[in-house]
Amino acid sequence: MISKTVGFALTGSFCTFEPVLAAMKALSLQYETVVPILSFAAGSTDSRFGAAADFRTRIETICGRPALDSLSAVEPIGPKKRLDLLIVAPCTGNTLAKLAAGIADTPVTLACKAHLRNARPILLAVSTNDGLAANAASIGSLLARRHLYFVPFGQDNAEQKPTSLVADMSQIPEAAAAALRGEQLQPILLRQ
Repeated sequence: MISKTVGFALTGSFCTFEPVLAAMKALSLQYETVVPILSFAAGSTDSRFGAAADFRTRIETICGRPALDSLSAVEPIGPKKRLDLLIVAPCTGNTLAKLAAGIADTPVTLACKAHLRNARPILLAVSTNDGLAANAASIGSLLARRHLYFVPFGQDNAEQKPTSLVADMSQIPEAAAAALRGEQLQPILLRQ
């Protein structure tokens, strides 16, 4: 068991929740503490992929603690230096754009802002239908920033969704270990 505290923030790309929860479970077996964080959408939106309450129960069971799901709950992450690493998986286009613009108005984006004040790593697992369109600029901006790392990603369905990008969620544990060392897991771009 590695003596580190990992924040694991979920945003509203519900179609990726199953592989993300598998990665969360793997991390909870590796690291001493995994702290779940839910965006407003992830914490309260029922979708065709499942009920929000069911996902919350599963997440809190995996991590063994209640999810942080409000601005006031995540704000102390920075001043109290609560996390060694913060993972955002899935990281939606909306969250990417807010991070690129410095907007911190959700539990996940405020957790990122609070965590970055300590110059500690953040790992982003992209999941957006417009990664090669409107969100390309956000991804490019974030790739160039210090302390931000990406789970390797690529097009998930180039023929039917030519601008869609998604991270290989199975690589989250390996990418997390690399980010804790201050390294970007390579190759960052995957082939379909």
